[in-house]
Amino acid sequence: MYIEEHLHEPLTIEDIARQSNFSKFHFHRIFQKSAGMTITEYIRMRRLANASAALLYSKERILDIAFYYQFESQESFTRAFKKIYKLPPGQYRRLMSDVIKNKEESYMETKIKGWFLSGSDPFSYEMGVDHEIVHQGKASGYLTSKTVLDSTHFATMMQAFKADRFTGKRIRLSSFICTKDVETYAGMWVDDTTEDVVQFDNMSNRPIKGTTNWNRYSIVLDVPEKSAVISFGINLAGQGTVWSDQFTFEEVDEHTSTTDLEIHGELQDEPVNLSFEEEI
Repeated sequence: MYIEEHLHEPLTIEDIARQSNFSKFHFHRIFQKSAGMTITEYIRMRRLANASAALLYSKERILDIAFYYQFESQESFTRAFKKIYKLPPGQYRRLMSDVIKNKEESYMETKIKGWFLSGSDPFSYEMGVDHEIVHQGKASGYLTSKTVLDSTHFATMMQAFKADRFTGKRIRLSSFICTKDVETYAGMWVDDTTEDVVQFDNMSNRPIKGTTNWNRYSIVLDVPEKSAVISFGINLAGQGTVWSDQFTFEEVDEHTSTTDLEIHGELQDEPVNLSFEEEI
């Protein structure tokens, strides 16, 4: 994605729109409708997210980080950073470094609130929370292969919840996803079931492969009136790593086309920990 590759350089809406072959006005309207924010707000948010990782995982001076991500001064960087992360950069670096060091193990495997690991060969994969590679905020969830030998194996980082809130509605599940060295397939999935109807999409007709920057992906399904359960998550087949961040569920109208292409244990009333930042 052009924006991700040029966050450390000056960016204008004209430059970005030119990459998509749209006029800057048309591109701005499409982008704001899709992302829920202006292109300027998005660029600043992504620069701050990358800066937060640099604070935690490098020894670069705060001033150098501020300049690298196109802030005019350390003061302007501090004001913008504090607005999002509620702490000035120096204090964030000290406090969060200690938190990550002391609690890293508690986030691994099934110890991510609301999420669990499943699939054909879950023991060959690992899921966890990443504080370095994030799209927004302080954390993302990741799923990575460990002892996977071929493409016949897959795992999913998932959760399931009661469908009551969405029955009879059309819903859109969206998430920001990036990948590294995915050889076979990665993607988001969601399904809901009744006794005789299955609504399902796992992005198998638009798989994510290789190494990709953060992009927003969506699935749109109708939830039948008698649905009891909605399940969703991130799939990884074969080798590689996939990160996900900022899941959202929203109701959409009939003008939004569906992407439609069967459940298990005690159910939650609604999805939880969609930004991967809540502790158990």
